[in-house]
Amino acid sequence: MSLDATSTVKDLGYRIPGGKSGVLLVHGLCGSPTEMRFVANGLARAGYTVHVPMLAGHGACEETLRASTWQDWYASAEAALEEISKECDTVIVAGLSTGAVIGLLLAANHPNTVKALSLYSPTLWLNGFQIPWYARLFRLVTFKSFANLFDFPAPHKFGIKCPRIRDFLHKALASGDGPPVPVVTPGGTVLERRWLVDAAIKALGRITQPVLIMHPREDDYAALDNAAFLQKKLTGLVDLVVLEDSYHIVTVDRQRHLVVERTQAFADRVSAEIREATQRLCRLRPAELLKASA
Repeated sequence: MSLDATSTVKDLGYRIPGGKSGVLLVHGLCGSPTEMRFVANGLARAGYTVHVPMLAGHGACEETLRASTWQDWYASAEAALEEISKECDTVIVAGLSTGAVIGLLLAANHPNTVKALSLYSPTLWLNGFQIPWYARLFRLVTFKSFANLFDFPAPHKFGIKCPRIRDFLHKALASGDGPPVPVVTPGGTVLERRWLVDAAIKALGRITQPVLIMHPREDDYAALDNAAFLQKKLTGLVDLVVLEDSYHIVTVDRQRHLVVERTQAFADRVSAEIREATQRLCRLRPAELLKASA
């Protein structure tokens, strides 16, 4: 990205200190760390260290987002992974929507650092019930310069089923309070997201860590077959939880408490298994330790 495009970006990322087990939360495309705040606070109360970075290209205007690439988004998440790994012995990555796709790539490229994945509404294909039929034709677009001639308006329900939360968001946007959220997604950004997904799908065979997927049955952005595809293709243990009373932004919507509960239980289990494995290694005699590592 150019310096001009990033000069007005407000970094809304945050960190919550905790124990030696940590969770890196990655927000979605056109979103912000704010949409992960409820989950972050819940995990922090359970004793986890939590880092929530702002993805590159976000936090400013549409032009800033338009100038960014999927490699920029990934690089900012990767830098955050490096930072949290300095503080924590066990790191779990959790991502929402496109953030979940970034999480998949982090797990594939850093298998020794990322011990597990929690994927919220993972979005490989934009095929939810609020996505217009003509959006499928955009698949024919392969050049970013041409893609940027198009804009995709945000669905009026913002991926949130609860009317009260949705109305609050509309009022916040109208008043200018809260983080800046683009009202349209540039076509070039949608194309970059597709290239990110292509890279993640190619890497699925390298992901062996345990995975928790939480996906709404009524996802207005990404249908449930996104989660089913990942459950089938991932080679490690995959636990799929179907949410019956949420739309796409599950970290904010009606079942956000369940998202925190299941994520914490998953993280607790992963952390406990790693501690037990470490303790077993510590109890081995030197000869047995050499045999175990061979």
